[in-house]
Amino acid sequence: MSATPQGYRGRFAPSPTGPLHFGSLVSALASWLDARAHGGAWLVRVEDIDGPRTVPGAAEDILATLAAFGFHADEPPEWQSRRTGLYRGALDRLIASGHVYPCGCTRKEIADSQLGAHQRNTTLIYPGTCRDGLHGKPARAWRLRVPDAATADEPAGAHANPALIRFDDRWQGPQHQNLATEVGDFVLLRADGQWAYQLAVVVDDAQQRITHVVRGADLLDSTARQVWLQQCLGVPTPAYLHVPVVTNADGEKLSKQTGAQALDASRPLEALMAAARHLGLELHDTAPATLAAFQLDAIDAWKRRLAQLPAA
Repeated sequence: MSATPQGYRGRFAPSPTGPLHFGSLVSALASWLDARAHGGAWLVRVEDIDGPRTVPGAAEDILATLAAFGFHADEPPEWQSRRTGLYRGALDRLIASGHVYPCGCTRKEIADSQLGAHQRNTTLIYPGTCRDGLHGKPARAWRLRVPDAATADEPAGAHANPALIRFDDRWQGPQHQNLATEVGDFVLLRADGQWAYQLAVVVDDAQQRITHVVRGADLLDSTARQVWLQQCLGVPTPAYLHVPVVTNADGEKLSKQTGAQALDASRPLEALMAAARHLGLELHDTAPATLAAFQLDAIDAWKRRLAQLPAA
């Protein structure tokens, strides 16, 4: 069951793999506006759990840039790298309940098992090789069991398939994903000892009492996995809203990997106005003189924009 607006708590969770860029700004603005429009709290969480990709000093630069753009968290920022004990505790609970199991498969072995199979995308669907034991392989990772797909002789119906995870997105509308056929059992603790994003974000959202998640649509595909993990851990499912991602001239998602330029903290209003346009916000003041003036106008525009969206 999704959370209600009462006691709204939202968050912006950047990864410190480099400075903030325009795509990050769109997500930050949307999450901040939604929190303010609901009269709720807005938190910042630095998702630095992937040690090899974390750039020294990037987190501090991100926090300084957010402040320059008028985004001030209502509570002190959190760092995932300081919360690993919470992830270990969650994994131990899942082990005790039988929801997870050790896996000895390499990425190449998983890829080889799917040669010739029809693939909807580039995601490798885990075939369940180690579900019933390691078969002599050393344990490399820990995987979460997803529900088994319904068989052909089961009764039809909207909820007949236990592997079909459904949720309503406040921007994108009703969503569903078949975890058994589209994902397979997924990793929570990687072979290199790094905690997987899916586990960290679910544990953090629950521990920080996040009621609403506003983020880019590139993370929409992860949501069903997070909903299932929330169910396994017995924690609430937040309300989700995924805004359209920013793309470059080649149609690729704007990111550090595709050459996104760092935000110019000396000219915040220009970038904020562009971010508001990307979100489809109709501002009354096309040339605000201050950040405060922009914020008041943008909060009102956000409320009107949400009213135009189809009901989730």
